[in-house]
Amino acid sequence: GHHRETGAVINGEALLSPHTHLWGGTLRPAIGFSVAVNGGRVDKATSKVYGGGRWEYENPRGWFAGIGLGLALHDGNLDATDPERKALGSRVLFHVPLEFGIRYAGNRSLSIYFDHMSNGGRRSANEGLDTLGIRYGYRF
Repeated sequence: GHHRETGAVINGEALLSPHTHLWGGTLRPAIGFSVAVNGGRVDKATSKVYGGGRWEYENPRGWFAGIGLGLALHDGNLDATDPERKALGSRVLFHVPLEFGIRYAGNRSLSIYFDHMSNGGRRSANEGLDTLGIRYGYRF
């Protein structure tokens, strides 16, 4: 789409312990949230809660990669009524995360995280929303 949302996002996520081994990696449920802070103007950025499945592969040196698929519920615009916000088309969207990083000190990680959410073309307004950032992780 042609609209752009800028600003900082605070993200929290939990990968849950029920899991299954699949294709050399681990598949487990994930839940999370992203709160857009955008310089204190939450009315000009989109926040979301999401859940789904996450497949992750980790090599013996600690490098890992993950990809997921799920659904997100957001508070953004549905139609192109505000030039500073995306037109997302529906309140519930598909959520696709990607993550690449390294684990260190046994239970900590540092990664690059990207996610995309859109309605998959189910509505005429479908600008989609992408987020890119750096993530610190802690494994309990």
